[in-house]
Amino acid sequence: MKKITSFVLLSFCSIILVNAQGLPAGLGSGDIVAGLKQALSQGVQKSTAKLSAADGFFKDAAVKILFPPEAQKVEKTLRNAGFEKQVDETILDINRAAEDAAKSAAPIFITAITNMSVQDGVGILKGTDTAATSYLRKTTTAQLTAAFMPVIQNSLQKTGASQSWKNIFDTYNKIPFTKKVNSDLAAYATAKALDGIFYYVAQEEKSIRKNPAAQASDLLKKVFGGL
Repeated sequence: MKKITSFVLLSFCSIILVNAQGLPAGLGSGDIVAGLKQALSQGVQKSTAKLSAADGFFKDAAVKILFPPEAQKVEKTLRNAGFEKQVDETILDINRAAEDAAKSAAPIFITAITNMSVQDGVGILKGTDTAATSYLRKTTTAQLTAAFMPVIQNSLQKTGASQSWKNIFDTYNKIPFTKKVNSDLAAYATAKALDGIFYYVAQEEKSIRKNPAAQASDLLKKVFGGL
């Protein structure tokens, strides 16, 4: 009887220290999901604010959008042919389009964040230091691309990037003995713009997980403070 009583007490103490999901006592699944949503929302807000500012993409080496790999030969050929100014202007316009589009990204991302389930939340909390960002990328990229593409297309038109790109490749395709190139600028710029936002969301997630100073609310401290 004493053995049974001791076992029950020991089990009870274990439940107090760690819950059934392997998480610290006092941290419920509702807290986990709410904390992750808050962390992602904070990361998205900071990331989009940073990237939508003037030169947010263009002067940041980590996310600056350059010519796609398949067009780098085109870029080199055109620069060597005396079209360096036009190439530089096109790169600037593409980055300006991404900066412009980033202004409208936050609400799209935040709406997607609300779909996170309790099961997803527990797995993400116990995952890698960018598990939440990876989850967001995996579950929302298609939807975000569909929503983001028109913004990018409009921005490319507004900044002149689409016309610059057309002029660049029309010029290149007139060069004798060159392989004709027809890249989809809007799709490429959209993908790279989203890559840039996800990059900084991941940086924010890492900071919130590891840096107490970045845990700006009691909920974030409760969820991430014991990791």
